[in-house]
Amino acid sequence: MKQYLDILNRILTEGTEKSDRTGTGTISIFGTQSRYNLDDGFPLLTTKKLHLKSIIYELLWFLKGDTNVKYLQEHGVRIWNEWADENGSIGTAYGYVVGEKFKFKGEMIDQMDYVLKQLKETPYSRRIMTNLYQFHDLATGHLDPCCYSATYNVTKDKNSDKLVLNMVLNQRSQDILAANNWNVCQYAILLMMVAQVNGMIPGQLVHVIADAHIYDRHVDAIKELLSRPELPAPKVSLNPAVKNFYDFTTDDLIVEGYEAGEQIRNIPIAV
Repeated sequence: MKQYLDILNRILTEGTEKSDRTGTGTISIFGTQSRYNLDDGFPLLTTKKLHLKSIIYELLWFLKGDTNVKYLQEHGVRIWNEWADENGSIGTAYGYVVGEKFKFKGEMIDQMDYVLKQLKETPYSRRIMTNLYQFHDLATGHLDPCCYSATYNVTKDKNSDKLVLNMVLNQRSQDILAANNWNVCQYAILLMMVAQVNGMIPGQLVHVIADAHIYDRHVDAIKELLSRPELPAPKVSLNPAVKNFYDFTTDDLIVEGYEAGEQIRNIPIAV
């Protein structure tokens, strides 16, 4: 929570005014890094309400290789509508890249299959990652990936000798008001899911953003957000019965004691 508010304050006090590809004014800082230890709690904002079920729906959507927004719309998630064509497709982006099969040691797998396979076979490898920024797919995708790579790294818990799974999330650009905590929570949940099916402890999520920005039209909403009181963090866990990564559903996310300020509604998004 404090790290998020610190980024907002830094942008307001140190940021550079720019105009982005949409012609919209932004205030931006370069190179932020936030470190979340999931053993200390789940990094969910309490100054404004976040709908975790929607985050899970989007996560499961692109993990299964789906690129049509129909699935999301059926569950009330409309964040991709602006980038969908008349048939509901977002083109060769996100789910397309995640689900794209490639040959690895004689079998056809996708990027998440590769991560799960490597964590089981060579958990201390320094080559375990997903990368959504595939240049040959950019021209036919409707949005270049913002969160473009996740690198997994395994350490050992000194108290129990159990393996600890950590992640570095790299992001080229982020609308901090609209997307920051959404992305952080989504990849924290992904880290928890991957750790659970591998019998590991979820460890640290390190989030790196190259261009962290707010839109000039968001300044008043951000000042309101910064004035709100912080509330106690909720407890977030997964259904321990799930042992297969692809068996997770939205019902397997358990949230206890979540109290938060009102959502900031109708945030204008630059498309």
